[in-house]
Amino acid sequence: MGVSHRGCAAHLYLMTLHSDPPAGKAEMPETRKPGLARHLPLIVILAVAVLGFLTLRDQLTFDTLRDNREALLALRDSHYLLMVAGFVAVYIAIVAFSLPGAAVASVTGGFLFGLAAGTAFNVLAATVGAAAIFLAARAGLGRALAARMEASEGTVKRLRDGLQENEISVLFILRLVPVVPFFVANLLPALVGVHFRNFLWTTALGIVPGALVFTSIGVGVGEVFDRGEDPDLSLLWEPQVIGPLLGLAALAALPMVIKALRGRKDI
Repeated sequence: MGVSHRGCAAHLYLMTLHSDPPAGKAEMPETRKPGLARHLPLIVILAVAVLGFLTLRDQLTFDTLRDNREALLALRDSHYLLMVAGFVAVYIAIVAFSLPGAAVASVTGGFLFGLAAGTAFNVLAATVGAAAIFLAARAGLGRALAARMEASEGTVKRLRDGLQENEISVLFILRLVPVVPFFVANLLPALVGVHFRNFLWTTALGIVPGALVFTSIGVGVGEVFDRGEDPDLSLLWEPQVIGPLLGLAALAALPMVIKALRGRKDI
């Protein structure tokens, strides 16, 4: 994911942080500290994300996996549970701090643990990491923006009401459409007041198709390295892969279409 998404999120965050009306000179020392503390998790995530992009983008690569694959396989064979715990922890950190290398981590899951276990570990780690950034964003910036949207009228209110009516469908679409960066799909729902439980289970289910694709690439990555090649991630855009994903996205959007055709009435 690019720096533009992080820069946009940081700019939006700073605007919200400075837009709170002063509560008065006598009360400012008491109210500002809790407010800043609430924003601290998101500030840390954004800072680490930018730092990680600048320092780790050349480290978490397929070349690194190729150079260390024998050591990783030996560690897996001798300390399987330790390897699982370490892999899941690293993957959670990559997602939670939006660090580069998520695709490499997904492929590594398949390379080390096979299709079934690798997919399970990839989905678990990605879901936990997504939940972490969602909660951090909602605690500070998301709470303020959600309150403003709730109090707004006109177009903003209609947008908010429409999101509440179609929350599940929108969340699934964000996960199933490949063009939506994972960072955006984690951050945006927190900023508009999506319910955490809905975010959590739609994330866990919605990322399964993509996780299967990346994990399956990892299962055969050893042979790819032996040929002196890099894994072909363009497989995601092959018709036999992108077609079913878009079909699932269309299925997720179907309830919204039906509601629109029925004048936004309950089904």
